[in-house]
Amino acid sequence: MKPSISVITLGVSDLEKAVEFYRDGLGLPTQGIIGKEFEFGAVAFFNLQSGLKLALWPRKSIANDTGLADQNISALEFTIGHNVVNKKEVDEVMEMAKKAGAKIVKPAIDTFWGGYAGYFQDLDGHLWEVVYNPELIPTD
Repeated sequence: MKPSISVITLGVSDLEKAVEFYRDGLGLPTQGIIGKEFEFGAVAFFNLQSGLKLALWPRKSIANDTGLADQNISALEFTIGHNVVNKKEVDEVMEMAKKAGAKIVKPAIDTFWGGYAGYFQDLDGHLWEVVYNPELIPTD
């Protein structure tokens, strides 16, 4: 399989609130909610980096599309890492997330591996790590 991930989709309970969190709270660019004319089609896409998008889609729509029953999830299934260029930016993003309504799970601290990181959960409990890793500094 050739690695070619272009969309990360998060299941959300309230699409409008989730869009407000990511657009207004974190400042991610989006065209807003599209597909409202379809029963299970409403979705919002956010541009992340070149060729990568974040999609927010109601859990009920994902359940309908996959045929799986809506179920309880664990925040520990995966994390989304947001790498930044320095410790100050970690603190800024964590504060931005907090002001937007995120739950700070772990305030940013120096890590055992030489970085600096903290965790927050979005409105639906998805776990984000905001991290400064001197070995993985973003270039753009």
